[in-house]
Amino acid sequence: MQKERSGGPSAAIAAAERGQLSTALALDVLDARGFRHQAVQCGIVPRTTTKVTVGRAKTLLWMDFAHSDPKTYILELEAVDSIAAGEMIICATGGSQRAGVWGELLTTAAQRCGATGVVTDGAVRDVALMEAMLFPVFSQHLSAYDSFNRQKVVAYDVRVEMGGVTIDPGDLIVADRDGVAVVPAAMEEEIVAAAVDKATREDGFRAGVRNGMSLVDAYARFKVL
Repeated sequence: MQKERSGGPSAAIAAAERGQLSTALALDVLDARGFRHQAVQCGIVPRTTTKVTVGRAKTLLWMDFAHSDPKTYILELEAVDSIAAGEMIICATGGSQRAGVWGELLTTAAQRCGATGVVTDGAVRDVALMEAMLFPVFSQHLSAYDSFNRQKVVAYDVRVEMGGVTIDPGDLIVADRDGVAVVPAAMEEEIVAAAVDKATREDGFRAGVRNGMSLVDAYARFKVL
């Protein structure tokens, strides 16, 4: 059964489905408001999708270790079980390639809970299976190793850092082939509305140029590029 949090990112999801919200659009409108460092800059790429994926951040903080720990999975399983519908799982590992922190079995549980996807600066595995499940996965690395006695979740629903950006639980995450953008939760409604407005003006710009308008005239009219 999916757990719902109040005020899920339905407007953002709808905008993305209409082609009116993307990483680039989110960053453009954040830039215009003085938030110029909201792109996760560590080479995260899509592994299973070509579509824009959005969701509220569900943060998991991971650490590397090498000793024997029979409780390796405990917090990881608790965290995944607590996912609410509309959340995007954020696995912050500090860029570790030590093991695949996300795979097909966790995806099965996350999909049941209504997660919209997963983003990690670490590694994932079972890519073909997750692709067949139509689950959006974005990662910096790939690794076929299991995380047992290699990596574990040490906290969840906490502030994390990824690719130079601070991510708080509940922040809006926008991920696609261009990268990953982080929209502070308090600005979500404003940023989504501004992105939709900019996308609409871009449509006008595009149509005008195709119909013979010069770039100078199109920019003067629509104020986008």
